[in-house]
Amino acid sequence: MKSRSQDQSLSDSRELDRSYDPLTGNPPSKPNKKTIKQRFLKLLPCYRSGSSTSSNQRSIADDAELSTVCYRPEGLDRLVQQTNFTKKELKVLYRGFKNECPSGVVNEETFKSIYSQFFPQGDSSMYAHFLFEAFDTNNNGSVSFEDFVMSMSIILRGSVTDKLNWAFNLYDLNKDGCITREEMTDIMHSIYDMMGKYTYPNMNDSAPKEHVENFFQKMDKNNDGVVTIEEFLETCQKDENIMQSMHMFDNVI
Repeated sequence: MKSRSQDQSLSDSRELDRSYDPLTGNPPSKPNKKTIKQRFLKLLPCYRSGSSTSSNQRSIADDAELSTVCYRPEGLDRLVQQTNFTKKELKVLYRGFKNECPSGVVNEETFKSIYSQFFPQGDSSMYAHFLFEAFDTNNNGSVSFEDFVMSMSIILRGSVTDKLNWAFNLYDLNKDGCITREEMTDIMHSIYDMMGKYTYPNMNDSAPKEHVENFFQKMDKNNDGVVTIEEFLETCQKDENIMQSMHMFDNVI
């Protein structure tokens, strides 16, 4: 016999992906499997629309593959407690997440493909790689809906300290607790590559290096060649421009 918590988790999961209407009590409607399969398979590198495999064989293989990768998020109530989003906002975020990745999880290549749509004028692949690693909190090569909303909760609704800690973790590429010049140089090059060569005003080739130097002049208080989380927090909290930028996304959703 299922426990009440298991029933609640299943109910929340169905509510997230709209398999039933909690307001009207309507019975579950049949999902459009063909549409879901087609959208998901297009994300797979091995998928080719012109394959010689018969449609029946392809349909069986698609159903089997979907059944193995289909992923349901944790219960809504738990996510409400762990994030700064309401239940309604989580539903909206989940539907958008599922639209981009019907399997319920996103790998790095798909993440890069989605992110590149926001910066068509440049090469966002390296910055997207760094961003993906920041979202992939379990270091398992994929970002689940839980991973996604936990980070988005910090970025959009977290305290200033939470946001700064998240940013520090993004810049600390090897996660050893400090930011080196090499790490910051890689970050800055990835940002400039993402922005593209046709920005206005034009940026010269030495701009990334200059930004790294300015960063360390401000942050590296004891001049030991690395920036610790304490130095990072102290400097940022005293910088008016940085503090203003921390509230840039407060009212996004």
